Amino acid sequence: MATYLITGGAGFIGTNLTKQLLADGHSVRVIDNYAGGKKEERLQDGAEYVEGDIRDMDMLLRVMKGVDGVFHMAALPRVTYSVEHPQETHDVNVNGTLNVFLAARDAGVKRVVFSSSSSTYGDLPKEMYPVKEDGAVKMPLAPYALHKLIGEHYARIFSSLYQLETVSLIYFNVYGPYADPHGAYALVIAKFLEQVKKGEAMTVCGDGEYYRDYTHVDDVVRANILAMTADTVGKGETINIGNDNPHSVNDIVALIGGDFVNIDTRPGDVRFTQANIAKAKELLGWEPTIELERGIAELKTL
Repeated sequence: MATYLITGGAGFIGTNLTKQLLADGHSVRVIDNYAGGKKEERLQDGAEYVEGDIRDMDMLLRVMKGVDGVFHMAALPRVTYSVEHPQETHDVNVNGTLNVFLAARDAGVKRVVFSSSSSTYGDLPKEMYPVKEDGAVKMPLAPYALHKLIGEHYARIFSSLYQLETVSLIYFNVYGPYADPHGAYALVIAKFLEQVKKGEAMTVCGDGEYYRDYTHVDDVVRANILAMTADTVGKGETINIGNDNPHSVNDIVALIGGDFVNIDTRPGDVRFTQANIAKAKELLGWEPTIELERGIAELKTL
């Protein structure tokens, strides 16, 4: 069994990953500064939690001692928040990420799996979808997307220059248990489910014809574990983790069911995303197993 460190491990995806790694018998250490709020239901028995900020290099070096692999998930997420707070989000998402790679290198960690985002692709012509990792010149539309693209390049550089094994997983709109429905970090499915539970109308941005490739968090967790353990990767690869089956916001409204209202669009949002997942199948033996209809139906019962 291995010892793993998860930065941002008390967040949405990190919590689900922590649960699975513990269930698999591994030791798990979590760094989190609870920027999205400290939610007791996310804290998992058996994991070691260190309250800290990835901008603190001394802390990172301490907690990485004896660690076999790092899942780097800590970030100030969401496009809109980065548009409103570009300097703060750059400091965490870029400088903090560089710190994580440096500390991992210096601590002798074998591999870092970096969580990236489909927002790095920007707003591509629809004919370029499903998008391949090397099939488009990436033109991010918002600071958050740029930050994640810089992280991908740092991962590649640290692999080639410093022989730190790295993999970047490009997530396409993850949803599932422990997603936060509130505030700047809200994810649309979690937000809509919360609104319906409260008897409120779902708030649809613009015309609702924004298509996303929704991916269940259980599938994303499995991809992370494969990326950490597979001997076919580790040289700075970027790998799409999506469902290859985009749905519009209006589709989400229909699947959840209930009243909705249309509100203003958000700056930095792209119209369409869809992942080509051939590389994930080839290098990781991964493909999604949970379709959106099933995933939402299960969430409605929680």
